[in-house]
This record gives sequence, structure tokens and C-alpha cells, in this order.
Amino acid sequence: MSGSLKGRSVRLELIRVNNLRLPSERIPAGFYVTIDADSKRRWKSAVRVVSSNESEVLGDIVILSLHEVPKLSLEIGVSYEHGRMLGNGEVVAKFESSWDELLDRGDEPFDISFPSIDGDDSSLTLKAAVVYPCNNQNSALFDAIVESEIARETDAGHKRFATYVTSKTVSHLNDAMQHFQSVLDRCPVGHPARAGALTNLAWARLEGYTQNDLQDIDSVTSLFCEVLALRPQGHPDHPLSIYHLVKTLIWHYSKDPTTAYIHESAQLCCKLLPLCPEGTYLHSIAGGANGVNYVIRECNKLPIDTSNEGIHIRRVILELCPLGNEHRPEAFNMLGWALRSRFQQCGSIDDLDESIQRGREAVSLSSEGHSERYAYLNDLAWSLWTRFKHQGNYHDLNEAISLYEEALRLCPVGHEYHDFALDNLGLALSIRFNQRSYVNDINRAISLQREALTLRSPGHPFRDYTLNNLANSLQSRYDKLDVSDDLDEAIDLHRDSLQLRPHGHPLRHQTLYNLSSALSSCFRRTQKNEDIEEAIRLCQESLEAVPSLHPDRSYSYVWLREAYLARYGVHRESADLSLAVENFRLASRHPTQGLPDRILTAWNWIIVAEQHSHPSALEAYTTFFELLDRHLATRSSAIARREAATAFRGTQSLPVDAASCAIRRDDLQRAVELLEQGRGQQWSLASRLRTPLEDLESTNPNLADNFSELSKRLSEAQGPAISTDRATADRAETQYRKLMEQWAAVVAEIRSLKSFSRFLLPPSFEDLQAAARHGPVIIFIASQYSCSAIILPTSGEPHHVPLPSITLTDLTTLKDRFARAILQSCRMKPGESRKDLIILLRIVWEAIILPIVGALEDVLKLKHQSRIWLCPTAAFTSIPLHAAHPFQTRPDRSKEPCLEDLYICSYTPTLSALIRSRQMMKKRVRPSFVAIGQGQPRAGKSKELLAIDSEIELVRKLVPETINHTTISGDAATRAGVLQGLEENTWVHLACHGKQDREQPYNSRFVMKDQPIMLLDIMEKDIPRAEFAFLSACHTAVGDEETPDEVIHLAAGLQFSGFKSVIGTLWEVDDAVAKHVVKAFYENLFKDLEDGGEMDCTKAAWALNRATHSVKMKVPLEQRMVFIHVGV
Repeated sequence: MSGSLKGRSVRLELIRVNNLRLPSERIPAGFYVTIDADSKRRWKSAVRVVSSNESEVLGDIVILSLHEVPKLSLEIGVSYEHGRMLGNGEVVAKFESSWDELLDRGDEPFDISFPSIDGDDSSLTLKAAVVYPCNNQNSALFDAIVESEIARETDAGHKRFATYVTSKTVSHLNDAMQHFQSVLDRCPVGHPARAGALTNLAWARLEGYTQNDLQDIDSVTSLFCEVLALRPQGHPDHPLSIYHLVKTLIWHYSKDPTTAYIHESAQLCCKLLPLCPEGTYLHSIAGGANGVNYVIRECNKLPIDTSNEGIHIRRVILELCPLGNEHRPEAFNMLGWALRSRFQQCGSIDDLDESIQRGREAVSLSSEGHSERYAYLNDLAWSLWTRFKHQGNYHDLNEAISLYEEALRLCPVGHEYHDFALDNLGLALSIRFNQRSYVNDINRAISLQREALTLRSPGHPFRDYTLNNLANSLQSRYDKLDVSDDLDEAIDLHRDSLQLRPHGHPLRHQTLYNLSSALSSCFRRTQKNEDIEEAIRLCQESLEAVPSLHPDRSYSYVWLREAYLARYGVHRESADLSLAVENFRLASRHPTQGLPDRILTAWNWIIVAEQHSHPSALEAYTTFFELLDRHLATRSSAIARREAATAFRGTQSLPVDAASCAIRRDDLQRAVELLEQGRGQQWSLASRLRTPLEDLESTNPNLADNFSELSKRLSEAQGPAISTDRATADRAETQYRKLMEQWAAVVAEIRSLKSFSRFLLPPSFEDLQAAARHGPVIIFIASQYSCSAIILPTSGEPHHVPLPSITLTDLTTLKDRFARAILQSCRMKPGESRKDLIILLRIVWEAIILPIVGALEDVLKLKHQSRIWLCPTAAFTSIPLHAAHPFQTRPDRSKEPCLEDLYICSYTPTLSALIRSRQMMKKRVRPSFVAIGQGQPRAGKSKELLAIDSEIELVRKLVPETINHTTISGDAATRAGVLQGLEENTWVHLACHGKQDREQPYNSRFVMKDQPIMLLDIMEKDIPRAEFAFLSACHTAVGDEETPDEVIHLAAGLQFSGFKSVIGTLWEVDDAVAKHVVKAFYENLFKDLEDGGEMDCTKAAWALNRATHSVKMKVPLEQRMVFIHVGV
């Protein structure tokens, strides 16, 4: 030291460590710097966490007295504990220098270098300056160097271990382990340094295992597990201890790929990453290629495990893949695959819905050009196709086909997965052919599958799939197009597939029942007993191959039933028919199969039971209605429910057929119940959310509130239509279904209460007879088996009225003739004779109404001018029953009375609708009347109605001044204005254009100035105070042809929203003459108000009857018939 430095100090600024490397390659907890004063004293910096950067910031400033520290002796060490250090850790760099040499570098920061490790040079950036001491206030504080035996042994172990890592000499490893074992022996259970001692020994053993110098990995795992137990969550070394165990399990798995090791690694990684702050060295190592990413890759390679643990691990892997992680799409896809597989085994729709959601996320993260996009498209399509099979939503099937098409484009000829793309698309097209009978679909499906089969030559691991799929497609084409060669080839292919699926194969049961189905078809053609015996045996074997709740078990029931029916068709053994019916029963009730398949099974059961007069027919009908009700309840919009109902083509007649079946069994009460259960399901499902709760509120107010709240949420969740964005639609459907499950659970709880056991169950006959409280209801049944009527009296048993002179075919013809006659009459001048219309009304009188009038007069002794309600079904809904007329003159020259001369007629869509309206009559309030008119809709929307304004003025004058009344017309008659008027008034007269949409009745509408008021708009309103509506508009009380028994029209919509009494129209109204009916109607309705009477909507039917009688000379026949009364 030069003389000029005596008595002075050096201000040493430690700025950063650059490129810190460890000879032992261990993960440090932190690093520190020491400066020795002499052999007994030392200054030591704080231990800092190692970052993931190339340089580690220090920021220490040390004032060193040159008297106390004659030269600079500096070391950089690393600690393997954040807390109490065991020894001095590992020394990774040393530096010694005289002060003269150091200070010659000047006042600017400079680097001092350390010996390289594996070619990497480390350095320390610092700055040194001479300062004068000032009472030693800022001088470095030196600690005494006191080393215990544990510290010396630990340091020696670290040194020998670092030497082993660089030299790979096993003796150094043995020496290190001996030192570490010695330390552990001095740290018994409870010793504060035991965790550190265990860690050092375990790490040395792990390194020996990774270098194949040691074989015992189990002891390493045990040691690290003990460490983790000693360092629980919250301990500063908890994250590092997790990492050590993860690394051990990863190495164990790499040499012994037992699933449990990688599963545990994944779960530990999930705990570790949140504990490793971004930017730390531990985070970069743990999340790197040999840490979390290795675990993710290996887990994604594992076969699909549908156990709860397997699904949990997939969720863990997804959690390990945050946004931006390259493995995130694959994690989504694998979770979706696992969930779909579990659904296929257990049938939980929640799994399938989530599978689709995860699949969509995988596809969205794999843009065009992504190497795995084709796989994600295939898997998402598979999940959608599976859900279609379970729920019957055609949007799913069409989307699946679209995705398969894109996957095929991404896998052209020569692509390694071209065969998968061909086979999958072929399968989806074949399924669509089964549903929609598009011949192009099945021909293309077979072509694609044949091409796939050529690519999957004998020995290919997936040849059995294509054999099975091609066989099914050929059989489907045979079933619908009767190509006999297809069936023979299908049987051969099924047999080839079966050979490739031996006992124990997870899909053997599918080939068994598919081959059984083909053999049953063959038996029907050839009547060879060996075919049908084999078919039955194969199905029985398929049942033995799957557990009782496996979804595919229902297919075994279905094809076993077909085999028994085929044998019954030839041999006529009653036992075979009984066995077939039992398998119908099992398949339709199989809880994990999708509702569409179960509904179709029940429908086929009905057909067979009716064909063979089997006593199970009524049970089959009941099963069908219950399943359809449950299926429709899962749809979150009225339009979606109707689409779901109409998907079962040919089933629309089942309500009347069920009633006919019960009539043939002399069970009229059951006939009424089944008819009501099967008809008007759309209204029934919607009305459940508006059930009166007065009785429940007095019994259990909390349960009533819960039910009311869930009903409100369900009602709000109902979308007006199906979203074009499928992901959005999926989320809405899933949310709705989960709400429905909660709602159903509350309903079940309500039913457990005394006196509420039938809450929201299909009404019993006793319940339904309340519809006839104020007069008999005549139910008209138009079935393929017979046409008849059931008269529901106020009390007592229902009365059956056969209609032997008319058939369903006659009714269909009569309906068409009425449509032509009405159209012709509307074009005629008022004074011209309506000859065709009169002939038709006479037929209705003689063939339909006269027998009923006879029963009303002779059996029920019903007085003339009493009220009756007509409840037509099927084809009867298109015939103006109320206008039936004999058009005959008696010998005394008086005219024979018609139906409306004898009784006051009203209509009701269903018995429940009438009952509901009566129940709501309790909530009557002071009446208010609004007259709404819109004769000049927006240009181009509809023709101008010139008489509307005069009609509205006429109504305004007819309403007594004592009644609060308003008018909405012209520019004020907008969609919003009229909807508000409907909500705010109890009595409504509406004159405008009415449009009935016969293809989609929910799109039926009233035309306003700006936008139309749709039927769905009306249905969304809940107006319990509403009483009466006169719909002076065209086509307001006629339903659609495809689902006539759903009675979906504007008048029914107003009745549902709260209007108890509605005047509607069956066809086009001539507004020029309609005002005569309107005038006469209100004059009769308000006649008693002058004497202090009250407005009474129950008098509307009588007022309409009087009005149509009084205007015979002014209004043509078809314009008097057009108005009908619906409701109370």
C-alpha cells in the first residue's frame, strides 16, 4: 500500500454481478458477496434472490478502512436457503487485489473477471474511491467468522459436489454425499437445519441418478417429500422445495414412465408457478423446457383418462398454460377430448358442453397455418356430432360437417391424416342422411369411406373404425333405398371389423350390435333362421360388454328389439313381441342416452304397439310425451323449442292418436289427459314460469320466493331466436340448462310438500274438468284411427260421441275445400250466393256437429243459449266448426237452427289455457280501454286500410264515457307505443294488418307504423290485469299447418300474456264491412252499462253471437264466420 493511502478509507460500490454461473448447476435460493477483513472477521451483503437476467443488481456501498482491510479479498457465494443458511453455501467466484491496483482504475465503474465455468465468464461491476473517515459512521460492520462442525461439513460437501459436477468423478460424489450424510446425522428430527441437510443430500443423490452413477431414485423422492413437509406453504423455501420434488419426479418419469409421477409433477407445478414471481431465476427454470413445459408435453402425450383424476390433471395442465403459452391450444383440446370421452361413458351433458367450449377455444387459438389446426377441427367436430346425437340440434350436425370439410382441406392427398379426415366427414354425412335423407350425402359418405379404407390397409391400427363406419353407411343406404348389394357388403364389413375388435376391445360392443342390425335386415329379406338367431346372440353379447349406465347400452336394446320384431314378423310367437316391447321400454328409459334417441324409440314403440294392438300402447304414448316435454324444456327459446318438436317428423298426430287409443280401451278420462299432455306443449312449457303461487306462498314462502326467482331468471334467459354465433349460442344454452336444472330441483322440493305432490305435473282429469265449470267443452279428435268427440261436462263422466261418417282423409279434403271456398267468397260481391261455402257448412253440420248437438240436448240436457267451448285438434283446427249450419227449412217454413242459434260458442286452444284464464279472473281491476288503429303502415310494408280510422272513431264513440279510454292511431301506433298500450290497459281493440306466418308461426305479427309487433313480443309480456282484446285484423286465430295442435297464433299469444277473452279471426277480414260486426258487438256488450252494470269480458262470446245474427243482411257469410271468440 502506498504511503499516501495510510489512514484513509475506500468507498467500494458493488454495482452488479454479470453472468452468474454455478459449478454445481444447482438452483440457488439467492446470492451474496463477502469481503474478508482477516481470517476471523468478514463483511457480508444481504442474500438476494437470483433473477432470470444476465446481470444481478447489487447496489451495496461499503466503506472499508485501509487500516483494518489491507487488501481486497472478495467472494461471491450462493445460498440454497432463503432463511437460516446451512454453512456458507457454494462459493462461485473469488477475487483478490491490492488497493493500489484497484484504485488505479479511476473513478468510473469497471469490471473484474472471474475464472470461466463451462466457457461462461462471470464478472463483478464495481466502483472504488478513496475517502476520508468521518468518525467511522459509515464504515463496514464486520462479523466474526465462527464456523460449526455442521457448517464445515456442509461447505466441504458443496465443494466436493461442485467438483463432481465438473469432473464426473464418482469418488467426488461419494465424498460429497458422505459430508452431507454426516450433517444430516447431526440434524435429527426437530433440528432447525434438518430441511437444509436433507435437501443437500437429496440433491447430490439426484445428480448421481441423472448421471447414471446411482440407481435409487425412490430414496431421493422420499427425502424431498420430507423436506416439503418441513417447509409448508408460507415458508420462504417452500417454492424451491416444490421445484426439487418436481425435478425428481420428472427424472423418475423419464426413466420409468409411470403416469403417477408426471401427474404429481403437474399438480406440484400448478402450486409452484404462482409462488415464483416473474423475473426470478426460479420462475425461468421452473417454467422452462425442462420444467413445466416438459410436464405439459408429457401429459399431453398420455392416453385419455376419463376418471375424475384424469380430468383433474387435464385442468391442471390448462392452468399451467396461461394466455400466450404455446401449449395452450393443445391443453384446451386434450381437456375437451377427455371430457367428451367421459360423456361417452357416463352421459353427463355438462361434460359434453364443456368439451365443445374447450374445443372452440383450441380452434380459435390455432389460426390458419397452425400445425395442429386440422386436429383441433376434427376434435371439435366430433364433440358437436356427439351432442347432436344426444340432443338432436341440427345446428351442431351442420357445424360439425363444416368443420370436417375444413379439416379435409387441410389434410389433402398425401397428408398423414388424410384417412382420418375422409372417414370423419363420411361418418357425419351418413348421420345427416339418416336424419334428412339427402341422397347426395350418403353417396358421398360411402365414397369418402371407401377411399379411407384403401388408405387403411390390413394391419392399420384404425382399419376397424373405417370398416364399421362404411358398413353402417351401406346399411343406411340399403334401409332407405333398398339396394340389396349394400346390405350384403355391410355384413361382410361388419364381420371384418369384429375380427379386429376381439374380446376386451372398448368398441367391440358397437360392432356387435351393428352386425346384429344388419343380420336382422337380412333375415327380413331371406327369412333364414340362422341370421336372426345370430343377431339376437350378438346383441345379448353387446349388452354383456358394457356397464349398466353406459350410453351405448340403449343401442343394444334397440337392435335387440328389432331382432325380436323381425322374428315375430315371420314366426308370430307372442313371446317375441313381448320381448321386443320390453326392450322398447328399456331403451326409452335408459337414463344416460340422449333424449332424441329415446323419443324416437318411444315413437317406434307406439307404432309397433298400435300395429299389433299391444296393451303397452298407452304406456308408449305417455313415455313419448314425457320425453318430448323434457327435451323441449332444454331449449332456451320458443323458436328453438318448435324446431326441436318439428324435427320429429310424423309425430304431430300422436296426441290425437293417443286419445283415440284410450277411447278404444274405453278410458275416456285417460283420453282427455293424454290429449292435453300432448297438445299445446309450447304454451304449457312457457306457462310453467308464470304459475300462480298463492297456495305455496301461504305454505312455504321461502320456497315460493325461490321458485319465483328462478322462474324469472329462466324467463329472462329465453332468447328470442338462435344466435348466429355458435359459441355464444352454446353459452346461452348451457346457462339456460343449468338454470333449468336448478328450477327442476326446486320443483321436486315443492312436490315433496303435502298437498303439492302434483305441482306442475301433467294435469289429471279431475284438474282438467275445471275447464267445463261454466259450460261443457267439446274436444274434437281427428286421428288416423277414428274421428270422434269427447264432451267434457261440468261434472260427471266425459261423454264419447263417435263421428263414423267422417275420416281424417275426409277432414283433410274438407279443410282444403274450405280454404278454396273462403278465398272465392272473399272475391265475390256481397249479394252473390256463397253456394260452395253453404255446401261445406252443411257437411260440417251433418257429419260433425249434429251428433254432438244430439248429445248436448239428449244426454247433458243442456239448455239452448247456454255456453259451450269448442276445442278442435289436428285437421279440425282448420274448419269453422262454430259456423256449422243445416241450411234447411222445416215443413212449417221455419228454418232449421244452426249451432250458433242453439248455443253460444267459444273456442279454447287447450283445456289448460281456459283454466288458467279463469284462475286469473280473480285479479280484476278497474277497466281501462284503448282503441288502437294502424291503417297506413310504413310505405311498402302493406296496403293501406282505408276504413281503419273510421272503425277506431266508431269504437271510441261506443265506449261509455264513464270508462277511462284512450286512442292510439296514425303515427303514434308504433311498435313501442302499442306494446305500452297493451300493458297499460285492460281492454283493447286492435285494428290493423295481421300476418300469420304459416312456416314459422312465432313470426306472425301485427303491422305497425315503424316495426311489426311479433307474436314473440306479445308472449314476453306478462299482463295479469288484462281482460279483453278484439283483434280486428286478418288471420289472428289460425295456427300453422305443420303443428296445428300447438295452436300458435296471435289470439293465443294474447291469451297467454294475460287477456282472458279474445275475439280473433280465421282468415282475411274486409275492413269495409267488419265495422258492422264491430258496431253490433260493442252495442250488445255495453248494453247493460247504461243501467249501472260493469264491463264483463265473459259476455264477449254472447255479444259476438248477437252481433253476427244482427248483421246478416249487411255482412256476407264469410265475413260473419271469420270472427271467433277465444277464452272465458
